[in-house]
Amino acid sequence: MGVVVREAIEADMPRVLELIKELAVYEKQPDAVRITLQTLVSEGFGEQPLFTCFVSQWDGVIVGMALCYFRFSTWSGRTVHLEDLIVSESKRGLGIGMALYTRVLEYANSFGVKRVEWVVLSWNTPAIQFYEKTGAKLLKEWYLVQFDEEGLSHFLKPRS
Repeated sequence: MGVVVREAIEADMPRVLELIKELAVYEKQPDAVRITLQTLVSEGFGEQPLFTCFVSQWDGVIVGMALCYFRFSTWSGRTVHLEDLIVSESKRGLGIGMALYTRVLEYANSFGVKRVEWVVLSWNTPAIQFYEKTGAKLLKEWYLVQFDEEGLSHFLKPRS
């Protein structure tokens, strides 16, 4: 039967959450996932969904997912950010990741975006090689900058 990629539905979110947790383990941060099933459903399928999720099925079983959303660049206009792409470890090497990746890029292209972007960990050599092989550019001169919840709270606390 092979791989089938389709847009996720609410009923897929329990499996999507499992895949998110699997990715966190792979990225050596098993305790970092704080999102809940309820949040995935309400934020992804409410009146104004914040993301689009694609799932890949192998013989009818969800074995991968890609989650993306629109951003706006002051330089380029509308862009798509690929937040996560994961294929279950036992199904890697079968073209499932490429099918998901291609679907996200087709989705972005269908909206006429000027750029698709994502981040990859510096030690994730298989992913880096995969992206480079497809023609994606790694922008090594840019740093990812963020506040976590604690840092944000600390920064915004009243100063005396």
